[in-house]
Parts: sequence; structure tokens; C-alpha cells
Amino acid sequence: MCGIVGLFLKDATLAPDFGTMLTDMLITMTDRGPDSAGIAIYGGADEGTAKLTVQSDTPEISFDKLAKRLRKAIKGKVQMSVKDTHAVLEFRADQMTAARAFLAEHTPDIRVMSHGSTLEIYKEVGLPRSVADRFDLRRMRGTHGIGHTRMATESAVTTMGAHPFNTGPDQCLVHNGSLSNHNAIRRKLRHLGVHIETENDTEVGAAYLTWKMQTGSTLGEALTSSLRDLDGFFTFVVGTKDGFGVVRDPIACKPAVMAETDQYVAFGSEYRALVNLPGIEDARVWEPEPATVYFWSHGAAPTTKKAA
Repeated sequence: MCGIVGLFLKDATLAPDFGTMLTDMLITMTDRGPDSAGIAIYGGADEGTAKLTVQSDTPEISFDKLAKRLRKAIKGKVQMSVKDTHAVLEFRADQMTAARAFLAEHTPDIRVMSHGSTLEIYKEVGLPRSVADRFDLRRMRGTHGIGHTRMATESAVTTMGAHPFNTGPDQCLVHNGSLSNHNAIRRKLRHLGVHIETENDTEVGAAYLTWKMQTGSTLGEALTSSLRDLDGFFTFVVGTKDGFGVVRDPIACKPAVMAETDQYVAFGSEYRALVNLPGIEDARVWEPEPATVYFWSHGAAPTTKKAA
């Protein structure tokens, strides 16, 4: 099953309502995925600043003095904001490598949810409404974001197994479906030095796209390549620093619907996820075509590309 939602704002005046809009979409997909949920939010960031979103099962212990310890390790300023089991760490962009190395070596109880300059990922086990309330997602501002409600099939119900998955700077992915060759792709990517944290097939899809872009592909080219290299049935919604993209496999058996107005572009596994959006009654509503890449980016015209 699983439920996917996505929201891309064209009109910045909707930014104060962004969290409420995306959260309501997510909660509507509860019966498609009641075991865990997550949201990736892209918001503003100061020039030259990096963000790490981290998680701990014991935040009252793990986050105590974390900013101070990290500040000492990277020899620079660190700002930290805590939301339930997650914390967002902000520091100079050129200190990302040092910060991640410190966390990996000295904080085994802390897991990295996302890294980049604008991306924050919040995800946990539990009903989507509970997850949203824990992180106060309705109050969050953003320019675009994606979300997922999970019904576990191929891996355990854990925080790390929840979506979205972040495998490259400001890149993340949510997925509805099942990849049949994810074990082979995982082995190949690990052999190439790509870090994959879990046994979830969706993380393999995310890592594959990151690897393709690291080797010179655009996001559109990477999504097109996924139609050739990834076996199974899937709908991917991908977030980047500037926008988000959608692709369905050539059979397209998983449900998907999109809506576009002058103010936003929205995606949902079902139309009912979109019904409360402003102006939805006047939106252009359509089902994404099979084997077709759609992408919207701030400052650029939308693109649609049918795979050969």
C-alpha cells in the first residue's frame, strides 16, 4: 500500500500555510500506511549554512550538550533546535564533512535523517497524525516538500525504515510499490562506495538516483535511467533543493494523481489527499503517465519527458 504526498508552492504567500497543507494531505493517507510516517521539508537557509537533521531514541540524553560537543569538534558555531526525537544542527557549509565524521565516531546513539542546506526530514513510527503532532508539522514553513505513510512489507517497522530517505545533499525520495532487484542494486552500489543504511528497497532507489547524479546525470536523466535499471512496480516522488519530480514505472499499477494551479503543484496517491487544498475545484487534475518524468523547479519552467 503506502501513501505518498507532495506539495510545491509557486506562490510564496502560501508559505505560512505550507505545513498545514502538507500535513493534512499526509494524514488523509493514514489508511494506506498506518505504521510510520515522515515529511521532508525544504525551507530557507542562510548562504553558506549547512543543516543536519538527526534522531535519537533517547533525545534527553543524546542531545544534552550535543551542540557544545560538536562546536568544539568542528571549531565553529553550531545552532541546534530540538523537536521531540529529532534535532536540527546548523553550521558552516564547509564543516559538513567534519560534523558527520564526529557524529559517526562519537555518537552511536544518534542517526542522521538528512543533510544539505535547506532540507529537514522528520519521521517516526506511529500513526501519521501522531507523528505530525510530535513534530508540530503544521507550524512549519517551506517552499516544497514530500511525505509518506508506510505499510511495511519488505522490512521492519523502524524509524530508519520509514520514508523519506535522504542519500545525497538536499535529495530525498518516497516510494509506493516494490523493487524486485533491490538486493542486486544494493550490492552494486555498496561495491561502488555508496552508503546505504537500511534493508528498505526505497533507500536503494534513493541511493541509485544519487549515484547517477554524482556520475553526471541530471535528475531527469537519473529518473529516466531508473525505468531501465530498477525492476518492479513503483511510483517515485523525489525532492531536490529547487523542486520535486515524479515518475511511475511503465505499467503504472500504483495509484497516483496530480493537481496544478497558479499557486501550487500537488501530488497524492489518491485524489482525496488533495481535496482540501485551496482552489482545488479549479485545478488541472490528471493522472501521471507511465514511464514519464515530471519535474517542477523554482526559477525554471516545468518539464515533462516521456522515456524512450
